[in-house]
Amino acid sequence: MSQYLAAHPGDSCAQSVKHTGTPKGEYIDVGGIQCYISYPPDKSTDRVILYYCDVFGPHYLNNKLVIDFFAEHGYTVIAPDYFDGDQLDVLRGQEGFDMGAWAGKYRPAAPKLVEEKFLPALKEKFTVKAYASVGYCFGAPMVMNDLKAGRSEAGAIAHPTSLPEQTFHDIVKPLFLSCAETDRAFPPEGRHKAEAILAEGKKIYHFQLFSGVSHGFAIKGDPNIENERWAKEQSAWGILGWFDRFLKK
Repeated sequence: MSQYLAAHPGDSCAQSVKHTGTPKGEYIDVGGIQCYISYPPDKSTDRVILYYCDVFGPHYLNNKLVIDFFAEHGYTVIAPDYFDGDQLDVLRGQEGFDMGAWAGKYRPAAPKLVEEKFLPALKEKFTVKAYASVGYCFGAPMVMNDLKAGRSEAGAIAHPTSLPEQTFHDIVKPLFLSCAETDRAFPPEGRHKAEAILAEGKKIYHFQLFSGVSHGFAIKGDPNIENERWAKEQSAWGILGWFDRFLKK
């Protein structure tokens, strides 16, 4: 069995500072899956970002705001709810809630749902010229699957979880990695091994590493702390620039 370079979600994944703002997207049904979607100013679906959420899912405000950011800059962005309506922001306040067990239930089910229901239905619903994939924490494996299959022209992952070593060998499309200095799920040894594999395989990749932040910073950091706010914003801008490079030729 391949060694995991990014570990499975844990308690640190459930820590979050809720942001403020007004979402601009809406919910639609795609193959029986509820999805949050946000459109670009021109409403075009030529370029679509497949947005694979962290454990907080697409009902969480922080995720909606990042989705809207990408949409404002020229992409239709869609996030499937592979948690079947479960909302971690509600569940984590319940006595005796077991984060690991809850996430573990969806870990094998989510990629299967994406592959077998969401993506086929999405292709029937929209005419798309090019896809990109972005995944935060729990969503990283779905990005790697897209890059292995060549479904997306480029992919990005931020503070990933549940990534076996083999996934870095298997990708055939460009990968952007947005990383935290302190991350139990994707520690320096895992990050360095991933970099070595990507370099040896002559993959197209880019790492950005932020000091003074921890796992979850790109979605759940505290906007009142200047370094956390800056890192979150730069992560989003970096991912956007990566997608522009490969999808807006």
